[in-house]
Amino acid sequence: MGSRMEQFRRSVTWVIDYRYEGHPRRRFQILDEGADAQRFAAEWLHEMHPGRATLVAVRRASAEEEGEYLRGEEARNVYCPTGRAAGGPLSGEG
Repeated sequence: MGSRMEQFRRSVTWVIDYRYEGHPRRRFQILDEGADAQRFAAEWLHEMHPGRATLVAVRRASAEEEGEYLRGEEARNVYCPTGRAAGGPLSGEG
């Protein structure tokens, strides 16, 4: 039997791996339990990057990956606007 937190949890953290213009990318997404993550990922890519991105894989995040994501410690791509490191060449601080 799971912990009390697991009993009340109604969401799942997913890892979405895709290629954007040939370059590997990863996105974490929290969806309601029972949501079709594969469909969500395909629709999101089509809407955000039509014709430029290809879905590679969709899977549940491991407990370690989820913890890192929730703490903001996941590996980030410096070319992605949300992945700019403080003091890095893209941040305007360095």
